[in-house]
Amino acid sequence: MASVSVKQLVKRFDQNIAVNHLDLDVRDGEFMVFLGPSGCGKTTTLRCISGLEIPDDGEIRIGDEIVTKKEPAERDIAFVFQSFSLYPHMTVREILAFPLRAVRTPESEITQRVAEAAKTLHIEKLLDRKPGKLSGGEMQRVAIGRAIVRRPKVFLMDEPLSALDAKLRTEMRAEIKRLQTDLGQTTIYVTHDQLEAMSMGDKIAIMYGGLLQQIGTPTEVYDYPKNLFVAGFIGSPSMNFLPCRRDANGLVVTGIEGASEVAIALSPDAGDRFRNAPQGTELVLGVRPEDVLLAHESKAGFQPAEVYVVEPLGSEKIINLRIAGHIVKARTPPTFAARAGETLFMQIDQTRSHLFDARSGDSQTRHGLGGN
Repeated sequence: MASVSVKQLVKRFDQNIAVNHLDLDVRDGEFMVFLGPSGCGKTTTLRCISGLEIPDDGEIRIGDEIVTKKEPAERDIAFVFQSFSLYPHMTVREILAFPLRAVRTPESEITQRVAEAAKTLHIEKLLDRKPGKLSGGEMQRVAIGRAIVRRPKVFLMDEPLSALDAKLRTEMRAEIKRLQTDLGQTTIYVTHDQLEAMSMGDKIAIMYGGLLQQIGTPTEVYDYPKNLFVAGFIGSPSMNFLPCRRDANGLVVTGIEGASEVAIALSPDAGDRFRNAPQGTELVLGVRPEDVLLAHESKAGFQPAEVYVVEPLGSEKIINLRIAGHIVKARTPPTFAARAGETLFMQIDQTRSHLFDARSGDSQTRHGLGGN
């Protein structure tokens, strides 16, 4: 096992900068997830760490060794690709043994490692089958087993679950996390699925446009987003955004489509959360659906809002409301009664809401964590 350190990494493809001066540290034994939309630079970064791409600038260390210019075979890493890439003419036993035979490992040790990997992944009964006789989930386990037997310093995984159906993805998420915890193996995992990232990673590195936007634990990136992109990318449904400004009394939500502005008084329990937000400038109020409180009758501090549409999801309902012409989503229990066209009353939980600068997108919220 080993740590991974990336310093000022730059990778260009012609005039396009795929990775732009990226700094990143992955601790020994940590499960790091690279998260972002397609084209954000996450897979390119992973390929640079593996040696499949050579950076234009910067430094990559695995453990104490600089590996920036080294071949993939010299880096002691194992790469699990998006496609399973299993040899169709080999049995599972032969596939697992292949990387060990390639480096002339003694047969007795090969037998032992293959048996250990098969037991860990619960594929002992599949050892004499060929890939054509395996399900998608079984093939993914074999692909992971082929990486495990090598006992590398670092596991690299590039969207390994994207080819599986929803049920298998849910099962394999738990299996990969359990496996990484049991082995204590340094793992870097690439995905565009924020649910995978939140449920699996010890840390999440969120990328966009080749730039690292934020890095932190799942709780940190969810509760303390540094900018509008992170706030909107993490969470399902995504965070509600309302254009507003701050005045002496509180916040004023800007109306659209001829709708009137809505004033929101700052609540005492919000403390100085919005103290950094300047008065008179264009801001964006961000609030997650679970932090929109609803009532059927008028209450102090609640605003009237028309129900636009109701989305019943079985375990919950998503209520879409109109306020100042904007659509706001609220998460409610499945038993909450609402119908399109009726008027409900809503209140934003200001202790969990956020303010962002409308131009830069940067957070203007004090989180009590030593700054923004």
